[in-house]
Amino acid sequence: MPMKIHVQIQDARRIVSSSLTMLLLVIQLSAVSGGPEFPDPGHPGMSREQQRQLGLQAAAQVYKQMPVLPDTSPETQYVRQLGQKLVATIPQQYSWPFEFHVIPQKEINAFALPGGPMFINVGTITAARNEAELAGVMAHEMSHVYMQHSAKQASKAQTTGLLAGLAGAVLGSAVGGLGGQLAQMGVQMGAQGLMLKYSRTDESQADAVGALILYKAGYNPQAMAEFFKTLETESTGAPPQWLSDHPNPGNRSLAIEQEIKNWPPKQYAADSAAFQKTKQHAMGVKMYTGEEIAEGAKSGQWASLNQRNGAVFTGAPAPMNASASVPSNSASPAGPSWQSIAPSQQMRSENLGPLSLSWPENWQVAMPRQEGDYVTIAPKAGVTSSGIGYGVLINGMQPSGKRTSIDTVTNDLIREIARANSAKPAGDVQTITVAGVQGRSVALQSTSPFAGANGQPQEERDWLVTLPRQDGSVLYFVFVAPQSQFERLRPTYEAMLKSVQF
Repeated sequence: MPMKIHVQIQDARRIVSSSLTMLLLVIQLSAVSGGPEFPDPGHPGMSREQQRQLGLQAAAQVYKQMPVLPDTSPETQYVRQLGQKLVATIPQQYSWPFEFHVIPQKEINAFALPGGPMFINVGTITAARNEAELAGVMAHEMSHVYMQHSAKQASKAQTTGLLAGLAGAVLGSAVGGLGGQLAQMGVQMGAQGLMLKYSRTDESQADAVGALILYKAGYNPQAMAEFFKTLETESTGAPPQWLSDHPNPGNRSLAIEQEIKNWPPKQYAADSAAFQKTKQHAMGVKMYTGEEIAEGAKSGQWASLNQRNGAVFTGAPAPMNASASVPSNSASPAGPSWQSIAPSQQMRSENLGPLSLSWPENWQVAMPRQEGDYVTIAPKAGVTSSGIGYGVLINGMQPSGKRTSIDTVTNDLIREIARANSAKPAGDVQTITVAGVQGRSVALQSTSPFAGANGQPQEERDWLVTLPRQDGSVLYFVFVAPQSQFERLRPTYEAMLKSVQF
C-alpha cells in the first residue's frame, strides 16, 4: 500500500510537471507572438485620483486661457478617433481616461496633462507629413501620462525640499482671505506650460513607451523620431515650443531602432485618407500665434470665444486646494488667540532649494504635497480648512515667452489675484531690496478666513513681495494676517525677508 501511494504521487508529480512545462511554453509562445509588453509605470506619491483631478482642473483653465476648437470640428473628431486607436493598445490596468482637444495655434506643440487631458495644436497637424507622424507625437505625450512623469516630478520636488515650480505657472493654494482660488488662478496663468518641463530620462522613457504604443497600433515607431528630427532640422531661430519643453535625450532614431530591433516584424500603416483630408481642412482654420493667445488671455477673449463656438469643457471638478474645501455658506471660524499664533523669538533656518531663510521655530513648514501647492510657513492655529490666516506662502513663476520686467510680472500677478478674488491693492507698488536683489512690494486687502471679535468677517492684509532671478523666473512671498494684527507680525515678516539667501 505505501508503495502504491508513492507511485501515484510520483505519477501526479510527472503530470503536474508536464502541465507546468506546457503552460510555460504557452506563455512563452504567447509572449513572442504578442510582441513587447508595456512596462510597469511605478507608483508616485500622488494618487491616481489626485492626478486626474489636477489634470481636469488644468484642462478647464486651458479653455479659459486659450482658443479651443469645438468637439464637432473635423480636426477634433479626427484627433479623437486617432487617439482612441492609440489608447486601445494600453493595458486597462495602466490606462487613463484620455481626452483629446485641438487648439487653433500656428506653432507646433502638444501637451498632455496628468490623468489624460491632451491638447494638440493645429500647427502640429499641418506640420505632420502623414498619420504615423502625428500618431507619434500623440503617443509620446500619452506616454508621459502613462509613466506619470508629472506626479513623479512633484514627489521628487517635495522630497528634495525644492519648490514645486511649474514652467510658466503661478502655483496655487489657499492664501487666507484670497481664498482657495489661487490654486485655480495658478493653473490659469500656467495652462500653456503646465508640467511640460521633462528630464532627458523622462524623454527617453516617453520615446520607448511611445514607440510601443505606435507598434501595437500598427504604425512604424520610427515615424515618431522622424517627425522630431524634422522639427530640429527645419526650425530656424527659436526652436518650436515642443522642443523647448522636451529635451532631446540623444539620438532618438538610433535609440528607437535599438528598442524595436527584436520585435516581431509587421506590416505598418503610414498614412490614411482621413489624415490627409483633415490636414487639408486644418490649413483653412483660423489660427493664432502664441503671442496673440497670450494677449487674448489677459482680456478673457478666449473664454467668450469658446463659449460662442460651443467649445465648453464640462469635465472639470471643483478646485483642489492644499486643504479641504469648505461650503460657501459655512461660517468663518473664530480667530485664534494671540498666544497661540505669536512667533517665537528663536528662529530656525533651512535650505528650501532656490533659497534659504529663517522663521520662528514654533511655526510649522509645509512643503508642497503636489503640483499646485505653495511652501507655507505658519503657526498651527493660524491655518483653517479654508486657508491660511497667519503666516507666509512662498512660490515661484516662470513668465512664458520673452524675458519680462519685474514690474510687468508683479502687475500681472496683482491683476490675476484681483480678478480671481475679492482682493484689491491697498497701496502703490514699492521697490524693495532682499538679499541684494531689487524686487517689488505691495499690500493687498481681502477678507480673513477668521472672523473678528464680533463674529463678523474681518479685513485681511496680504503683503506681496516679488523678487526676480537671473534665469528670468520670479520668486514671490505672500505674508498674511488680519488687518488688526498685521503690524504686530510685521517685524517677524521683515526679519524673515532679511534672512533670505539665494
